[in-house]
Amino acid sequence: MFTSSWRSRAAVRNALIAVFAMLLAFVAAPTAPVLAANPYERGPAPSKASIEATTGPYATAKVTVAKSAVSGFGGGTIYYPTSTADGTFGAVAIVPGFTNVQSAVAWLGPRIASQGFVVFIIDTNSVYDQPDSRGTQLLAALDYLTRTSTVKSRIDATRLGVSGYSMGGGGALSATRTRTSIKASVPMAPYHGTKSWTAVKTPTLVIAGQSDTVAPPSSHGLAFYNSLPSTLDKAYMELKGASHSAPTSSNTTIAKYSISWLKRFIDNDTRYDQFLCPNPTDATISSYKSTCSYS
Repeated sequence: MFTSSWRSRAAVRNALIAVFAMLLAFVAAPTAPVLAANPYERGPAPSKASIEATTGPYATAKVTVAKSAVSGFGGGTIYYPTSTADGTFGAVAIVPGFTNVQSAVAWLGPRIASQGFVVFIIDTNSVYDQPDSRGTQLLAALDYLTRTSTVKSRIDATRLGVSGYSMGGGGALSATRTRTSIKASVPMAPYHGTKSWTAVKTPTLVIAGQSDTVAPPSSHGLAFYNSLPSTLDKAYMELKGASHSAPTSSNTTIAKYSISWLKRFIDNDTRYDQFLCPNPTDATISSYKSTCSYS
């Protein structure tokens, strides 16, 4: 009787000790960090003011890439966030148009980079290069950026985008037709002799000018948008009263929607859906169309 009672008390005591030990271990254990649902989010939650600002939350620096140091394109300037605290960033290559050099679209470099991207504004081998050649050069620039450049360690090579102006916009379309792994594309006032882009699989925001007489929307930007697959995440934005040269100077509308598009599809950041879907109403936009399937 004594032995049985002792064993019973001992069992209870051991059970209580085990429970106490588990509670102590739970309390003493360090709290695991709360991870963001999307590991690619960069920067604070966006607002209308933040995407319209000329400077975003990241301080930036730039590095010049000489034409003699590369092959396949004409060199350029890389703009990048100076902080590495948030890990790697997505990257975007941007090419200017016919007869232009990188300075034509250079305003986009620091503006987009300050929102959390590495941005490469490139020159072409010749200012007379045609759209398809500009597309090939965009791809060469992305390869240099991710494999050779001095900032390659700051880039997530799986999250890349392209953009371009005029024949460079046509080049952006061409680049995404060739390399379907590209995450986002923003052709601006795009010009190209090819009118059908059914093979493109990259989410594409086409920006056109209502008064563009060089690349009229009806035969270029809007025609390109209409030819993109209906199942694709795509949008068409026409700037009210804008001429062909609209993307060559600082433009808040171009910047805010380009940034939102790149954030949404390179960073998979759904916090930017609010600016893209439903279709925005903006006094500077004469027409906006989209599939709006990403919201």
